[in-house]
Amino acid sequence: MEQELMRIGVSLPESLLTRFDGIIEQRGYSSRSEGIRDAIRNYIVHYEWMSDVKGDRVGVITMVYSHHQRGLVDALTNIQHEFTDIIQSTLHVHLDHENCLEIVTLRGEGQEVRKAAEKMMALKGVKHVKLTTTSLGHEL
Repeated sequence: MEQELMRIGVSLPESLLTRFDGIIEQRGYSSRSEGIRDAIRNYIVHYEWMSDVKGDRVGVITMVYSHHQRGLVDALTNIQHEFTDIIQSTLHVHLDHENCLEIVTLRGEGQEVRKAAEKMMALKGVKHVKLTTTSLGHEL
């Protein structure tokens, strides 16, 4: 079934677009638009997977962010304080002059684990967030 295509405009840093163009060329996409559509589909699938995280879970949030972003460190600290009941530990690593890696381990209700990750990923200056969860293994 043919769907109507909508035209949108997106502002991106040149370096990000250059890297994306290289990837879509290597993968053989017919156009930048097809690569963007595929990326959006993958984002939707990932969002739906994260929305389905339920039950008692352990999780790890890995995050790379710019420590020069004004207010970001305070915002991350506030989020971590909001979720002190499920955060088990954090590890902070200085990657270089610009970037830090934060690793947060959590244990609790899956939807709360997901909510913590989503609050962190929505902050300006956060470059990458990955949430990995698993059950406690009791049912295995």
